[in-house]
Amino acid sequence: MNSGAVPCTLDLTDAARSGDGALPDERELNRFLAGVEGRALRIAEIAVRDRDEALDLVQDAAIRLARSYLARPIAEWTPIYYRILQNGIRDWHRRQKVRRRVMVWFGRRPDDGEGRDAIAEAPDPGGRTPDELLASGEAMAALAEAIRRLPERQQEAFMLRTFEGLDVAATAAAMGCSDGSVKTHYSRAVHTLRDRLGEHWS
Repeated sequence: MNSGAVPCTLDLTDAARSGDGALPDERELNRFLAGVEGRALRIAEIAVRDRDEALDLVQDAAIRLARSYLARPIAEWTPIYYRILQNGIRDWHRRQKVRRRVMVWFGRRPDDGEGRDAIAEAPDPGGRTPDELLASGEAMAALAEAIRRLPERQQEAFMLRTFEGLDVAATAAAMGCSDGSVKTHYSRAVHTLRDRLGEHWS
């Protein structure tokens, strides 16, 4: 998959035709996907540290939503989509752990190279000075690394609440846990990030 925009425009003829042959509103689905794809990619890329893998996860979540959940009210699509995405991210991490164990058994270490940080290196649209851009890039890189070091559930809660702007209830639906658990995970994540980021925290 290329590193351009997320190709989330789906052909519902194959992905979501119901048993009686009826099709949901394809334009409604594609509007929804266009609205979430950028933030979903950012969440996935921070979580897996690989843009191509993140693109695959975002696209897979879109396909799964189209195939299984279009009969649900449109208002429910956002938490459902992010729950699918987070499940995909967790599955990806489980596969990586298995891969690392297998590599150790064969006397090899998995590749350490993660490539360049696309978030920190993204071109700045605001016309800031090189010093400002450098400071911003360093802050974003520090934030991304600090988020990666969070426990998995804290990472999920923080990214869904902060990057996607979901409320507690929608975040709980996406994560498959209670509102209280979301509040606890999010609070712990925020306190940890504040401690780790120091001067970068605003």
